[in-house]
Amino acid sequence: MVVGDFAIELDTVVIGAGPGGYVAAIRAAEMGQKVAIIEREFIGGVCLNVGCIPSKALIAAGHHYQEAKDSSVFGVTTENVKLDFTKTQNWKDTQVVPKLTGGVEMLLKKHKVEIIWGEAFFVDDHTLRVIHPDSAQTYSFNNAIIATGSRPIEIKGFKFGGRVLDSTGGLNLKEVPKKFVIIGGGVIGAELGSAYANLGAEVTILEGTPQILPTYEKDMVKVVEADFKKKGVNVITSAMAKEAIDNGDSVTVKYEADGKEQSVVADYVMVTVGRRPNTDDLGLEQAGVEVGERGLIPVDAQGRTNVKNIFAIGDIVPGAALAHKASYEAKIAAEAISGKKVAVDYTAMPAVAFTDPELASVGLTIKEAKEQGYDAKAFKFPFAGNGRAISLDKTEGFMRLVTTVDDNVIIGAQIAGVGASDMVSELALAIESGMNAEDIALTIHPHPSLGEITMDTAELALGLPIHI
Repeated sequence: MVVGDFAIELDTVVIGAGPGGYVAAIRAAEMGQKVAIIEREFIGGVCLNVGCIPSKALIAAGHHYQEAKDSSVFGVTTENVKLDFTKTQNWKDTQVVPKLTGGVEMLLKKHKVEIIWGEAFFVDDHTLRVIHPDSAQTYSFNNAIIATGSRPIEIKGFKFGGRVLDSTGGLNLKEVPKKFVIIGGGVIGAELGSAYANLGAEVTILEGTPQILPTYEKDMVKVVEADFKKKGVNVITSAMAKEAIDNGDSVTVKYEADGKEQSVVADYVMVTVGRRPNTDDLGLEQAGVEVGERGLIPVDAQGRTNVKNIFAIGDIVPGAALAHKASYEAKIAAEAISGKKVAVDYTAMPAVAFTDPELASVGLTIKEAKEQGYDAKAFKFPFAGNGRAISLDKTEGFMRLVTTVDDNVIIGAQIAGVGASDMVSELALAIESGMNAEDIALTIHPHPSLGEITMDTAELALGLPIHI
């Protein structure tokens, strides 16, 4: 009980209803816990509303537009292809996003999860306060899972507003820019750069490191760079963004590259240089929760903070900021609260970039394998050797398997090519299950399919290739 205020008692409370929070709430309810979830903005979080899902909708729209404009290789000729971007955005905003967010809200209610709207602040390690524009309420809880996600980083000289956009603004443009500058060539910048290039924009990407998509291997990135070159995307690496000047009907972006001050004029500039964890303004110090470097919360293998009844998951804890990582950690934390003997294992955590073509990676690269002491080898099979890829006219790219030398156990895989985001799941399962290349090679894959590339790469690793 809080002095001067009646505290409503909760069993397990989840703060944040994104792909970490709502999954944690549902799994906790399935484990028999009485669950409440607190959300200040929208069910589904950034991912479903202004991130993963809407960006993939725009990417899909860009693909359809390009295919409609030119499918002559298939003997399909079209004329006067037009893009109604208002309809594109309306489809994204009224059909794609609400269908998913509404589905999540229905699932929460089905599992009898109480939805509490407002901003949560910890009072102590068993009490929190929820502030709503027209009310405030104190709650006591037995266990809490913090899943508050992250927000875009704003850099000096590029204050968000007007023609200077964050990723949310980039997704919600009313028209396709004639000229579009993107600061940051990581996954978000490269994905949206590819989408808007497909939709007809002249795109310039400024990346501070020597390579766009710096978390992926160079030979994978080269496949994307080749596609960017074909589309006229101007990629400038080792570039330092200095300032954005709003001209009213345009924006001038000043940057430094090759030791010289340079500038480019565009309709809009979007900044995608990373995201900051939402751990400030939660009152974590009141609850005694330790916050570490860059605002991230240190946790153990069950997601438990230094306060035994408070857990943290997703973008606010160390590791990759991935929606599926948050959902995975959510299940572990919810089950740990129920007394299950569980712990995170990131060995087979896939990462995907929905560029053209797609990139996907899981497990170890050959460099990482050798650094970790494995006697490993790597084998690479081209998409050009696959019948399905040829029939799709999508022969760019390759699959690589990283295996141990002695027993061909699969410890890593990288894919650059059409359908990589779907194909990587089989390889994640193989790594998670400790399979070797023979297990994959002996699995009958349907013909013709992109999945055969996995079988062909496994046969190559065994020294018994058929199609190369």
